[in-house]
Amino acid sequence: MFGLFKKKTEIEKLGEKYAKLMQEAHTLWQTSRTAGDAKVAEAEEIASQIEALKQKEKG
Repeated sequence: MFGLFKKKTEIEKLGEKYAKLMQEAHTLWQTSRTAGDAKVAEAEEIASQIEALKQKEKG
């Protein structure tokens, strides 16, 4: 109940976007390998952004 109005952090938002892109990539791989690879490339860019934000929080 107390977390009801909690805003999501940028890392949480990017994590959800990453998961969505990977799900789409899996679906696309079944029909078109190149389209699936393109989605994975997008997801990897998101993953690098997440890592950069995590490093920024630590340091």
